[in-house]
Amino acid sequence: MNRDQALTILHQYVKNPNLIKHMLAVEAAMRFYARKFGEDEEKWAVTALLHDFDWEIHPTMEEHPLAGESILRDHKVPEDIIRAVLSHATHTGIPRETLMEKALFACDEVTGLITAVALVRPSKALYDLKPKSVKNKWKDKSFAAGANREEIELGAAELGIDLWEHVANVIEAMNGIAEDLGLAGTPQDH
Repeated sequence: MNRDQALTILHQYVKNPNLIKHMLAVEAAMRFYARKFGEDEEKWAVTALLHDFDWEIHPTMEEHPLAGESILRDHKVPEDIIRAVLSHATHTGIPRETLMEKALFACDEVTGLITAVALVRPSKALYDLKPKSVKNKWKDKSFAAGANREEIELGAAELGIDLWEHVANVIEAMNGIAEDLGLAGTPQDH
């Protein structure tokens, strides 16, 4: 399965532009880690693009992502990608065993927190965002309350990377596609 095929599935099931941006952010982070670990970048990218493909049609913890499993099989998505999608949600009870599964879990929640921090900055951009700004907002549990900090910490630990190094890595990865994420700022900001 390649990126174009994954994007076709994504666009078939996802209409919310912010959810699409989230999946692109996770894709950028997964590409970063695939390169870092010498893994298959295309496979990791496809996995990221598909991880929340069913959220709009199965918007509850009871359904997402388990109810999407058969849809992915109908689209001939490889089993290792399906398993990674299923394991990215702790409530499924499917343990994360492979490096790709651990990376997907580690990149998922943190992209949302990074996006939220970028959006409250004067630049509303990633180019000037530093991990310190994320760390400052980390302590405020009411800020981006939907970003599960325990899962972010667990994800970094499972991946074997210091939390703030992980945040820096994901900021760098997302910065590479800041325009697509609506987080590039304006020319006078740079």
